[in-house]
Amino acid sequence: MNVTWKKNAILFLVGQALSFFGTMVVQYAILWHITLKSQSGTMMTLFIVTAFLPMFFISPFAGVWADRYNRKNIINISDGTIAFFSLVVAILLILGIDSYMILFFCTLIRSFGQGTQTPAVGAFIPQIVPQEHLTKINGFQNSIQSFVSLTSPMISGALIAFAPLQIIFFLDVITAIIGISIVLFFVKTPQIEKVINGNSSGQKRIDYFHDLKEGLNYIKKHGYVLRMIILSAISSFLFAPAAFLTPLQVIKDFGAEVWRLSAIEITFSAGMMLGGVLIGFWGGFKNHIYTMALSTALAGLLTIGLGITSIFWFYLFIMTLLGITLPLWNTPSMVLLQTTVETTFMGRVLSVFTMVTSTMMPLGMIVFGPVADVISIDILLIGTGILITLLFIPLITSKILQNAGNKYL
Repeated sequence: MNVTWKKNAILFLVGQALSFFGTMVVQYAILWHITLKSQSGTMMTLFIVTAFLPMFFISPFAGVWADRYNRKNIINISDGTIAFFSLVVAILLILGIDSYMILFFCTLIRSFGQGTQTPAVGAFIPQIVPQEHLTKINGFQNSIQSFVSLTSPMISGALIAFAPLQIIFFLDVITAIIGISIVLFFVKTPQIEKVINGNSSGQKRIDYFHDLKEGLNYIKKHGYVLRMIILSAISSFLFAPAAFLTPLQVIKDFGAEVWRLSAIEITFSAGMMLGGVLIGFWGGFKNHIYTMALSTALAGLLTIGLGITSIFWFYLFIMTLLGITLPLWNTPSMVLLQTTVETTFMGRVLSVFTMVTSTMMPLGMIVFGPVADVISIDILLIGTGILITLLFIPLITSKILQNAGNKYL
């Protein structure tokens, strides 16, 4: 791998940034269109389910595909599929066909595409970047994604306020075409040995389900891993109202202006960026379990605050602080697993951890979304906030978790 890797990496990151930007802008546009038009917790639940659950089901298989087939092709095919359905929806909207079911189906396809693309992107970067530069390039990629996540709600809010929805879908098509063209024609891919039809150089056929079973057995035998997964799953479930019902709450409590919806997304994303910087410089307590306990207690109290405040600027301030707390949980929990789980089981344990936690928020919306149509979202936030706060108790009292944290010291 020669000096051209820098050019390859820059071009790839630029192409992916453009594609990700179009995807995020359309994602917010669909969410706010449904929120403003329906003002229904049930409809928002359907959106969340179609936006997240397909990624859970496709990701395990997508990981195998990324190991067996051309990763650049998988990335471009996924981007192209998403763009094609965006184009179809844009045409239907121009023809006057504006249906929730069309938007839900489009969101479903987009979720499958993202779930297929994400493992391929993660596996493709080491293919074009030298090992000693992976940390830097992944850091750049994370920074780009954070910046897009911060700016896309504002841009989407401005577009949906002044332009019809179909224009935003066309934006997704254009950014995808540019991104695909950059990756397809300008990013050079070094040849690597692939596993074709299950065999390569005498390797045994990959059996994902067998490997997953072994990973589950490992988790069962290591109590601290099981407890961390359970606590992460519960917290993700309880955090669903704060993550997904706050736009509907803002509409009902403060007004249906799009700028308000943009403001809560921007402040939350800004908070997450600040939280990432904080944990990066501070590093957390010596025992990571204490940092996670602090994050849980603060997140619960701030969620309660979202349910009781009646001043919008203070609501935004709380949303910023809430964003800061999340990296104080996510980073220590991941580092703790990375430093205590055996290397041979690392991938499978992290895969199960990600699959479980990513599923709990949509499942939470299946419960809390319809409830939000009959019970005030303020009450839901207060109730779930209390339960989230109480989760710090098992974190600080569990000897098994404490010992796992001490192993890291």
